[in-house]
Amino acid sequence: MRRRTGLAIAGVAALAWGEWLNWRWSRTLVGSSGGASAAVVVLGYRNPQATANLINRWRVRAGIRSSAAGGAHGTCVIFSGGATSSGATEAQLMADYAKSVLEFDGLVLLEDQSATTWENITNVIPLLEDVDRIKIASQPAHALKARAYLRRQRPDLAERLVRADDYRPGEWMVVKPLLALYGLWTLRGLTADERKVTL
Repeated sequence: MRRRTGLAIAGVAALAWGEWLNWRWSRTLVGSSGGASAAVVVLGYRNPQATANLINRWRVRAGIRSSAAGGAHGTCVIFSGGATSSGATEAQLMADYAKSVLEFDGLVLLEDQSATTWENITNVIPLLEDVDRIKIASQPAHALKARAYLRRQRPDLAERLVRADDYRPGEWMVVKPLLALYGLWTLRGLTADERKVTL
């Protein structure tokens, strides 16, 4: 009985820790920039098949709900990701899913040359020059990494970063501890200043 109770407490603690860390990451390196126009950058994930995989489908949904949040007029959604082994690009697969399955009829732009998160940011910068608010949609740790990269590459554009709707309490709850562990590993390359804000 005592062992069962201990396991239950440990499980609840792990869930709470994963939830908190993802919540924290979703609110790091963002501000409250205003303005009439906004862009949501949806980052692609390795996609070997000919249709959007589970992770990319979730990221598209998070991107679309981010475009609806905040009431900005003229929000565009930028799908970013290069070629996959199926021949199509991650950007195109995500755009196809958004339009055909989710029936998204808003403005869509594609960045289809990137193979890494750093390249995602480098290649979307020209599409962000004229928008007032920038949202990056992905899992919270990955989005934070991308925001840190934008901060390094273009600090002026990073001033326009606002929170995307890619964290919701209870969503992916069971896997959030694993996402948190993976996030800690992927964020190890951030600078000391970025880590101070993050952890």
